[in-house]
Amino acid sequence: MNTYHTMSWVAVAAIVFGAVTILSGGRALFGGLETRAALGNVVPFVLWFNFLGGFAYILAGAGLLRRRRWAVYISLFVAISTILVFAAFGLHVMDGGAFEERTIGALTFRALFWIAVTIVSMHAVKRTPDWRL
Repeated sequence: MNTYHTMSWVAVAAIVFGAVTILSGGRALFGGLETRAALGNVVPFVLWFNFLGGFAYILAGAGLLRRRRWAVYISLFVAISTILVFAAFGLHVMDGGAFEERTIGALTFRALFWIAVTIVSMHAVKRTPDWRL
């Protein structure tokens, strides 16, 4: 598979991931009491970060699909900020804060996904000169 096709798949995955994140996060944040109670011990700052991050996911994916250099920087920003929120979550847990175990898996997946998107997009920029600002 060539760089163009790989980047297209990665971009579409980022957009879909963003849409799913916004929908699930919005339901968790703005749903009824019954919906929120079913979620258990969510950590509010992680939930808000993920919800708002969904918009950045879509923006990055759209930029990557259009081969824009700025989208690579958004991907890098999302990867780094996810790692920082994961570290803050770890501190929350070590401090005895309540949490859901599935949050560990979700943050791990998000961090690895955005690290991969960043690496793939950086390689695509280096290999193909048609990326624009």
